[in-house]
Amino acid sequence: MTHPTLIRRDANRPLLPDVLELASAGIPVLPLRAGKLPFGNCQGCTDNRCGGRPSMKHAGPCQCPQPCHGWAAATTDPAVLSSAPWTTAWRRAEAVAYHPGGAGVTVVDLDDADAIAWACATLPPTRTVATTRGEHWIYRGTMQSANGVRPGVDIKSSMSYTRWLGHGTGTMAPLPAAVRALVVKAPTVVPPVRCTLSAPAGGGKCPHRSPAFLERGIAMAEQRITDAASAIHATVYRTFLAVLSTHGRCGCLTEPHIDRLFTAAQAKGESARHCTDAWANARTSLGM
Repeated sequence: MTHPTLIRRDANRPLLPDVLELASAGIPVLPLRAGKLPFGNCQGCTDNRCGGRPSMKHAGPCQCPQPCHGWAAATTDPAVLSSAPWTTAWRRAEAVAYHPGGAGVTVVDLDDADAIAWACATLPPTRTVATTRGEHWIYRGTMQSANGVRPGVDIKSSMSYTRWLGHGTGTMAPLPAAVRALVVKAPTVVPPVRCTLSAPAGGGKCPHRSPAFLERGIAMAEQRITDAASAIHATVYRTFLAVLSTHGRCGCLTEPHIDRLFTAAQAKGESARHCTDAWANARTSLGM
């Protein structure tokens, strides 16, 4: 990953030449509108009508020629970057962003002086880029992205974007284990509770405590997530909801069971944070 100079919006100088220079260095780029936000979905891609791209809201193939799928629209293809829809976007753009994971790097985004002090005391030196409020520390290697991993610290790598802010200083170091560890979280566990379901007619044990019944349910849930080709977020949520509605009130779910579901979801690109949120939302929906 090489580093062209800082790209600034200038009415007298188009962004495209600098954008093409970044792309030629292997850095997938995309335009940002005011507020450092990607361009929104076009009418044909709204509400996932297009089938989506593997972004935070969409999954699956999409041949849309416009830069309207967030980080998943980032590209190094000069023909795409120079096409009519993209050149229109570059003329309207306020800034240029890139997909760190696509460039083979991870950005540790440090928002303030306290976060920078933590990094200096904890992480190995690497290439740094000054930001408006803090610094970007850039490491060679990719990982799962996550926001708020500690006060003032975000991780930008796979399935994420960050603003291009120039060359920076220092030699890029390999991604350290200390950074990877920042996004490792234990899955949320449903607290064991007394079974509130009625016993079968004629007496007998609650069927939800049958090991075979539970194992079959978890295996089917894993497979449902694994087989999903689109709408990954929605599939994960619906699957969590189904598991909790069947097994969530009788205390038979254990941490290994839930970990299996989280692992299946993360294998499809979900972050640990998204898994935790989906699990919590499913519990709330069921009044648990």
